[in-house]
Amino acid sequence: MAPQVTAEQFSNLKLEKHDDGVWVVTLNRPTKRNALNLDTIEELVTLFTNAPRAGAKAIVLAAEGDHFCAGLDLIEHHDEDRSPADFMHVCLRWHEAFNKMEYGGVPVIAALKGAVVGGGLELASSVHIRVADQSTYFALPEGQRGLFTGGGATIRVADLIGKARMIDMMLTGRVYQGQEAIDLGLAQYLVEGSSFDRALELAQRAAANLPLTNFAICSAISHMQNMSALDAAYAEAVVAGVVNTQPDARARLAAFADKTAARVRPNS
Repeated sequence: MAPQVTAEQFSNLKLEKHDDGVWVVTLNRPTKRNALNLDTIEELVTLFTNAPRAGAKAIVLAAEGDHFCAGLDLIEHHDEDRSPADFMHVCLRWHEAFNKMEYGGVPVIAALKGAVVGGGLELASSVHIRVADQSTYFALPEGQRGLFTGGGATIRVADLIGKARMIDMMLTGRVYQGQEAIDLGLAQYLVEGSSFDRALELAQRAAANLPLTNFAICSAISHMQNMSALDAAYAEAVVAGVVNTQPDARARLAAFADKTAARVRPNS
């Protein structure tokens, strides 16, 4: 039986489901610049664990207020005064949430704005497509706060921009924004207007793909990046064997063969 995912299950997230299978998931702690406390992480785990089997075809990850996410809720972190073991388990829950996003097989598109900082950048780096607006800025201020990344930056952010740039960001507090951030790979799109509008448009486009194809794109590629080249080549062949012979693709292939399908054209 498919799991039920409803808006009433969440207090730190808002959930809106569209008829085309696009879900809009909104971080909803604007007075905290959407900083991630443990309750929010648990809600992300629940949502992204169940979304693939609950009918989500694509997900827009958005945020209330002026900022996408300012990272770890430092007030909670200070007040809890956790032991090393306790904080290790908090970090493991962050990894659980972000792995569900990256490997879950449903396209996740982030609408970025304002601060994408620390754990907020770790969150953003877990999605498949990032859309920034003119207010968006990226930083890893852990060095200045006496902290170290614990939500996957050493894996995903370093993969996006390289080890040297990530170390520089952490040591010096360097901030990236605008076209420079795009050129480095921190986001794929930079818009003049609303990042949400573009993210929704991209999610709608992705939702129109076949679910099995999207699953392979949004899961298999990440898994293959963790393999040796020889193992990845074998895994790619197996995935292609399954995806490229799916019955649901026959009509699309027939439309291409009889020239009724849209052809690939450069952007106008």
